[in-house]
Amino acid sequence: MTRTVYVNGEYLPETEAKVSIFDRGFLMGDAVYEVTSVLDGKLIDFEGHKNRLERSLKELDMTAPVTMDELLEIHRKLVELNEIDEGGVYLQISRGADDDRAFEYPDPEKVKPTLVLFTQKKNLRNSASADKGYKVISIEEMRWARRDIKTVQLLGASMAKMAAHKVGCDDAWFVEDGYVTEGSSNNAYIVKDGKIITRQLSNKLLAGITRAAVLRFAAEAQMQIEERLFTIEEAQAADEAFSTSATAFVQPIVEIDGATLGDGTPGPVAKRLREIYLEEAMKLAV
Repeated sequence: MTRTVYVNGEYLPETEAKVSIFDRGFLMGDAVYEVTSVLDGKLIDFEGHKNRLERSLKELDMTAPVTMDELLEIHRKLVELNEIDEGGVYLQISRGADDDRAFEYPDPEKVKPTLVLFTQKKNLRNSASADKGYKVISIEEMRWARRDIKTVQLLGASMAKMAAHKVGCDDAWFVEDGYVTEGSSNNAYIVKDGKIITRQLSNKLLAGITRAAVLRFAAEAQMQIEERLFTIEEAQAADEAFSTSATAFVQPIVEIDGATLGDGTPGPVAKRLREIYLEEAMKLAV
């Protein structure tokens, strides 16, 4: 079945969708994106993704091509047209396509942003990886200094994932100045003596929408939370670990750089947080 996608105001078959070769997202990575999960045909935490998108646009001095209400309706229509019961909606906004390649930003009065959305069908709720747990490796931080902006500059993340796969692992955690920043496409956590430990927000990591929700739900469940730096060595000595992201929700981690955590199976805190997140997120789905 050919997907229907959205490109600059049009709903099109994916085989007919086109973007200019001069688009700055293609030439410069000058674009931002969001991925919103879909469960039971509903959007999960759209408000959070919308707010982060607005922040990313502001940080890069970019203009939203549509209102946020219009963006919600585009999401909903794509979910309906493509019959997405479970999966996600990918959204990308670039600074647009000028007449030629140039480093300088084009005049926003003359060049409109490019807006692209498409859906993906995925099995999110019943995840084999959540039951088994991930094995991760550490890798030296190689990305730019503004990881708090959700841009399409994902080569470093792709390289990290491939490095993990080459040694039979599932993912990688970035390390900078001796401390874990985040995972290749997720936020990182360890658990020690029942306390959830994760790095505090800064320009060095993305303010995950799932991160915010999980920490809120954990606090409501009377779980202890400490936002601070931690090392790979501390993570290896932890009782358990996990990551969070929009499509994996809460992903247990059972091995870090070859060191097995606990008994090598997903820990109780990660499993409980995944249950709570799925239950509470569905109450707020739109």
